[in-house]
Amino acid sequence: MNRKLNKVPKLHIRKGDMVYVLAGNSKGSKGRVLEVLVNKGKALVEGVNIVTKSMKPNQKDEKGGLVKMEAAVNLSNLMVVDGKGNPTRIGRREEKGKLTRFSKKTGDIIK
Repeated sequence: MNRKLNKVPKLHIRKGDMVYVLAGNSKGSKGRVLEVLVNKGKALVEGVNIVTKSMKPNQKDEKGGLVKMEAAVNLSNLMVVDGKGNPTRIGRREEKGKLTRFSKKTGDIIK
């Protein structure tokens, strides 16, 4: 019996991380992760990949019209920024019984 397990993958990016964009129209820019869409493998990054969307008026937004908002960016196009502001790869190591993320460039712990 073949069943597909709903396993959540370990991602190198979390909500609240500062990230550097590697590809696309926003290449070279940095921003904070607002939301990670795990099933799609994408993330919403503040100030990156801005699109204009036409919205109908509703109770929340009575005017409607053209609204600028962030669109999702593929996780493969993002790299975490360490404490010094440099993009770096992420490693995981166990410290005091907990997995912690660290910068592979400098070895510093990333919170």
